[in-house]
Amino acid sequence: MEILKGLPVANAINEKLIEEQKNLKGALPHLAIIRVGEKPDDCSYERGAKKKMEKVGFRCSSFVFDADIDNETFQKEFDTINNNDDIDGILLLRPLPKHLDEKSIENRIHPRKDLDGISSLNLAKVFAGDDTGYAPCTAEAVIEMLDYAGIDLKGKRVTVVGRSLVIGKPVTMLLMKKNATVTVCHTKTKDLIAECKRAEVLVAAAGSAKMIKSEHVAKDAIVIDVGINVDDEGNLCGDVDFDGITAIAGMASPVPGGVGSVTTSVLAKHLMKAAMSR
Repeated sequence: MEILKGLPVANAINEKLIEEQKNLKGALPHLAIIRVGEKPDDCSYERGAKKKMEKVGFRCSSFVFDADIDNETFQKEFDTINNNDDIDGILLLRPLPKHLDEKSIENRIHPRKDLDGISSLNLAKVFAGDDTGYAPCTAEAVIEMLDYAGIDLKGKRVTVVGRSLVIGKPVTMLLMKKNATVTVCHTKTKDLIAECKRAEVLVAAAGSAKMIKSEHVAKDAIVIDVGINVDDEGNLCGDVDFDGITAIAGMASPVPGGVGSVTTSVLAKHLMKAAMSR
């Protein structure tokens, strides 16, 4: 089985961005990361995003708020960042604490600055096949990996396990735009094994540790694992039992070291796009 690692994909995107930057007029692209509280996952992603921006020569500012900030204050602080003309793009680390109105933020973020595709307008553009919008970074990272591997999706049978607005639904639209024939599975799917087994390309995005076993995977299938979970031993793992499919799959992405490695490069790509549309 060939292992499709994320680092070479990310490096290819980074190199292109560094080259494009030479033709950029005006100030360097500027990313604002908004974090509420000190959740380890959020802090880790923030560090990775800041490191990636630094690597490609972009500016990055963090705006960190206490976990108990009241909703009215947070909305005002967000509006100040959102309306700052020096900021080209915003990454809001979610989910927000439950007492904050996340839906209000999704509706008020400037579409041009909405780099992770959380607004209704950008999601609508993804579903309409409109390239002027932004897809969620992780969903687009899946496509970047398949493109890098030279996988022609035209007519391919693809199964997506998961139907969230963050990954499942948008990645389905992106796959269909590549002319793939897509089946979407979820918790109500009657025979998940049979649906997965039909797939030439299987995208696991259910958020359940190692739920995709060898019996779900067809011979020589391409498996893209989007899951980020912790197994019973406390180790980071994906939605796929990676060791269990090595003798069956033709190609698979690992966790860690797969799709997650590409996501921040897609974020940087979106930031460049936002800066060029000032």
